[in-house]
Amino acid sequence: MSKQFLSPETKHASSGVSPSSLTAKSLLRAIQELRPAITARASEIETSRRIPADIVEALKRAGVFRMFVPRSYGGLELDLPGGLEILVELAKIDSSVGWNAMTSSNGSLFAPFLPRQTYETIYQNGPDVIFAGATQPAGTVEEADAGGRLVSGCWPFASGCQYVDWIAGFCVSTSNGKPLLSETGRPQIQAAWLPAHEWQIEDTWHAAGLRGTGSHHVVLKNKLVPVSNFSDLERGAPFLSGPLYAALPQFLPLLHAAIALGMAEAVVGNLIDLASTGRQQVQSPVPMRDSEIFQFELGRVVADLRAAHALFQAQSASHWHHAVAGTLKGEALLAESSQAAVWTTTTCVGVADACFALAGGSAVYENSPLQRRLRDLHVAGQHARLQQRHYVSAGQQLLARRGEVPAAA
Repeated sequence: MSKQFLSPETKHASSGVSPSSLTAKSLLRAIQELRPAITARASEIETSRRIPADIVEALKRAGVFRMFVPRSYGGLELDLPGGLEILVELAKIDSSVGWNAMTSSNGSLFAPFLPRQTYETIYQNGPDVIFAGATQPAGTVEEADAGGRLVSGCWPFASGCQYVDWIAGFCVSTSNGKPLLSETGRPQIQAAWLPAHEWQIEDTWHAAGLRGTGSHHVVLKNKLVPVSNFSDLERGAPFLSGPLYAALPQFLPLLHAAIALGMAEAVVGNLIDLASTGRQQVQSPVPMRDSEIFQFELGRVVADLRAAHALFQAQSASHWHHAVAGTLKGEALLAESSQAAVWTTTTCVGVADACFALAGGSAVYENSPLQRRLRDLHVAGQHARLQQRHYVSAGQQLLARRGEVPAAA
């Protein structure tokens, strides 16, 4: 039976502090207060393949789902570096909790591409709206005589779809069953948004890792969707002003990398905790913590993790500087963001592999957090935004600048 508990946000509310007055630091404190209650439920989260409802509500009350919502709508409107560090901390506490907070945050940044009236409908009851969606264009959309557009499709990886408020699915625009092409010759893509109860969920999320994210398939079959419920990321523009909403494609890789970084920090902590128990592996002359081989490898792994965090923070700060200045545009900065996110994530996967190997036989059991984090990180690294093929675009941009070596961010 799941436990019920009050979040720190409830305490703030009872003391008369407005939720909108929360800052990144106070949100971080609220999240840290929730840590024991979340970590105690790690096995339940994994086996049930979803975040328990009371934890979702506690995260909501803490303000997690309003991080990137504008202040004018009751949100926190955190700057990019502050919001990313919150995601790192959530992933450090629990991989699936961090991942679902990240995917909903993505929705908060996509939503301003909708018409203002639809956006206001979404937030009519307050800023704590939870999103799911799939950017893979696995659906089709075609104009209908009834005044809307007919949408059909089956979208994978809709993380958190069992408890979200709104779901978005990206679609290929068609006419008479044939894709409509943009000026560049590529299919035109737009996203259909509907309340979650209007989607069908297929129970497909039987995965190697990130099991608690509930990333099932979602389905629409010849669904008539109002024209006002569509957004176009490529040809449209957000109606909201401000640096947080002006350069979504350049931000997205960093949001994903934040989760990998938090998981890697957690797995190193798990390994140190194991060594601190005095554990001595079979045929080893000394306990792990006294072995120079173990000490050497631990020091090397932590150096890799520190390097990943340093690059991640530098890239986040650089992108935010560009966003504030209104210069976060173009393929070069998108390639730079992807390059940093891919390297950070790949390094974090390597950290998890090394920690798992150092832990020895005890890490193979299902009750070991090390093996769980290992699986979670490998699944996170499979995401399309984090594939190493994105290094190609970074290389192309460097060649286009005639071999110029970029300065440190």
